[in-house]
Amino acid sequence: MSSWRSFLLRIGDKCSEYGANTDFKEHIETCYGVVRRELEHSGDDILLYLLQCAEQLPHKIPLYGTVVGLLNLEDEDFVRRLVEKTQTNLQDALNSGNCNRIRILLRFVTVLMCSKVLQPGAIVVTFETLLSSAATTVDEEKGNPYWQAQADFYVICILSSLPWGGAELLEQVPEEIDRVMVGIEAYLSIRRHTSGTGYSVFEDSETGEADFVEDLWSRIQALSNNGWKVDSVPRPHLSFEALLVSGKSHDFGPISCPEPPCPPSSLSGITCGKQMHEAESKYHQRLRRLNIFPASKFEDIQPIDRFIVEEYLLDVLLFFNGSRKECAFYMVGLPVPFRYEYLMAETLFSQLLLLPKPPFKQIYYTLVIIDLCKALPGAFPAVVAAAVRSLFEKIAELDMECRSRLTLWFSHHLSNFQFFWPWEEWAYVLDLPKWAPQRVFVQEVLEREVRLSYWDKVKQSIENAPALEELLPPRSLPNFKYGPEDGKERPEQQTLSSELSNLIKGRPLAREVISWIEETLIPTQGVEVTLTVVVQTLLDIGSKSFTHLITVLERYGQVIAKICSDEDKQLLLIEEVSSYWNNSAQMTAIAIDRMMGYRLISNLAIVRWVFSPENVEQFHTSDRPWEILRNAVSKTYNRICDLRKEISSLKKGVVLAEEAATKSKAELEAAEVKLSLVNGEPVLGENPMRMKRLKSHAEKTKEEEISVRDSLEAKEALLARAIDEIEALILSLYKNFLRVLMERLPDVSIEGKLQPGHSDAMAIDLEDASAMEGEKESGKSIKSQLNGRRTSGPYDVGEKEQWCLSTLGFMKAFSRQYASELWPHIEKLDAEVLTENIHPLFRKSVYGGLLRPINEIC
Repeated sequence: MSSWRSFLLRIGDKCSEYGANTDFKEHIETCYGVVRRELEHSGDDILLYLLQCAEQLPHKIPLYGTVVGLLNLEDEDFVRRLVEKTQTNLQDALNSGNCNRIRILLRFVTVLMCSKVLQPGAIVVTFETLLSSAATTVDEEKGNPYWQAQADFYVICILSSLPWGGAELLEQVPEEIDRVMVGIEAYLSIRRHTSGTGYSVFEDSETGEADFVEDLWSRIQALSNNGWKVDSVPRPHLSFEALLVSGKSHDFGPISCPEPPCPPSSLSGITCGKQMHEAESKYHQRLRRLNIFPASKFEDIQPIDRFIVEEYLLDVLLFFNGSRKECAFYMVGLPVPFRYEYLMAETLFSQLLLLPKPPFKQIYYTLVIIDLCKALPGAFPAVVAAAVRSLFEKIAELDMECRSRLTLWFSHHLSNFQFFWPWEEWAYVLDLPKWAPQRVFVQEVLEREVRLSYWDKVKQSIENAPALEELLPPRSLPNFKYGPEDGKERPEQQTLSSELSNLIKGRPLAREVISWIEETLIPTQGVEVTLTVVVQTLLDIGSKSFTHLITVLERYGQVIAKICSDEDKQLLLIEEVSSYWNNSAQMTAIAIDRMMGYRLISNLAIVRWVFSPENVEQFHTSDRPWEILRNAVSKTYNRICDLRKEISSLKKGVVLAEEAATKSKAELEAAEVKLSLVNGEPVLGENPMRMKRLKSHAEKTKEEEISVRDSLEAKEALLARAIDEIEALILSLYKNFLRVLMERLPDVSIEGKLQPGHSDAMAIDLEDASAMEGEKESGKSIKSQLNGRRTSGPYDVGEKEQWCLSTLGFMKAFSRQYASELWPHIEKLDAEVLTENIHPLFRKSVYGGLLRPINEIC
């Protein structure tokens, strides 16, 4: 890395480039001196790199803004070009809907105004352009209020920029900034209040989630009333103010905001819902606060400082995705004068549990939390433990999908710290019913730990609470029907299984095995017994490891396909897999997933199996059936996503191939009409050798165009088939949900909640009534008495109600996660499942996942 690049990249860091000095003023002076010397030779490179640093290290924007301000004193043309490039980038980001780039570039231009590089009036014009677009969008007559998510985002961008330049704007253009504030207040008065209940991490929050725009507006108002004093935003330009005032303030070109799509011509719940979903998907809310720590942990942090530190943390997570060490380094070194470990932990968990999905893979957050625990060993591990305890207290209120994510994260996290946890704190869960969420959580964490280690190791880790061994899964041993012991009950089938096993050890071809089965097994045993013998034997051969299993399926998958040719046989196949790996949820899930990948099992067969009576009874006590169902739906969904990406790439390839073919054809035609001399005589056409090459090239490019078009047609045909497949899957899934839920859902109260009197063991002791009333008055939810935490009485939610709560929660999670595929088929879903007489809790769960208004009012 060249010297000037290193200085720009590491400005503000404690590093060798700056002699381990952390004074911002000296960093800026040093960086400015290095960059100024290189401007003449590397001006264009410096411009692009400086902008890249500002965009990807946004917590350093005040430092980069001051460096630009000093460069403006030396080379106005360089800074003018940088301003123009910034304006171009902002416009491109607006046109493409790149939310992060819009937000960060708006912050950057605000800081440039502070360094006297931009005129304050130009910033106000930019703000007013965004505000005008937002106000027009939510106007029911002129705009499209179903795209309020876009309008909210523009207003959030304005508000989130003000902490970096509000004081300067108030000082230099007080009337203009007051006009912007009045405009924002007017916008807030006409927009719809949003609570985002479908994306709420906690199901039964009494107060609901605060509207993010209104919450940010209140923080900015408090900041304004406090004279725009903010501790978490460095203001290094003040140290150079006497110099910066002599620089030229450049104008910032106008920007334009893309108009949202036209409102639907026919207003209905479906058409409005589709547009709202599209807008929410494109302009999603990047943070939903969990509030898992007591307010006392943040009493030294002002409301606006909390927002700013959250912005810093989210930006570092965004731009260092894939570089966990660098991410942790920057997260612990933010330019703020107060401690923020609790805020850092809460922000990380808010992203880990963010709905409908986190910005990045779960493993990224796991690794970052691990690295932060190692970087701050005296502080952060205790904070993480406090977060876990807080979430555990509220586990019954936690969204089902978030509960699954928390289980996966916690087990993985513990595996990196020798599985150490004070399990004795949670030993009381054994006194709770088997369906109590806290007990189920501990059980699932231990099961996941066994997957990441081995049974004896996990047992050793709970030696301080030995009674919890009851919640450990059984040892992962296969349950072979034709083994030395179990096979004695079926001597003939055991002999046939042994013969098949010996046959396969000779590595015959699949067709030879099929012939043996058709000649030996089927005539004497029938199809179902044959299926059992073959599947059990093949699973036993592949039981040593994942690799053995995959080898068996690759080599003899045709054998299984031959005897499991329809959905009913595939259902029996899944039952045999589940029976063989009855003691291992992991191997059951892997085997079924691999078989689906090899097209031996259809997703419809998996849905039927998951909703079989035996599995339905486990819906509230085990993640085993849900894991298999998630894998099946995810694989189907991913197949469609991959096909769409391939089709998009092929369409671009067709355009390029057409251009290449047209160009080569034009060159050939031009050569054919050109006169050339051959042996002194004029001949039509160029040199024969060149003509031959041009003709060959034209033919080749045409063949390539045809080939790409054929590939595109083939992929589009596969996509059409995949869309039909997922439609059938969606209908089957929700019809099965409907079937099992309608058998168990009780009557509902006026508020649309489960009636305690209609579920078993739901009576609340009269002696606890006064205590509950007291908690209600103090702002606590009565539901907290029922969330499985340690109380004086037993867990009071009955098994039937818990089953309903869990199943409805998982259905809501599926609706939310795959909303993009549900909306295109919503008419059919409404006609066949979500009919008028559907149970209100069923409707509420599905609509909540889709963010579809219950009352269907547009």
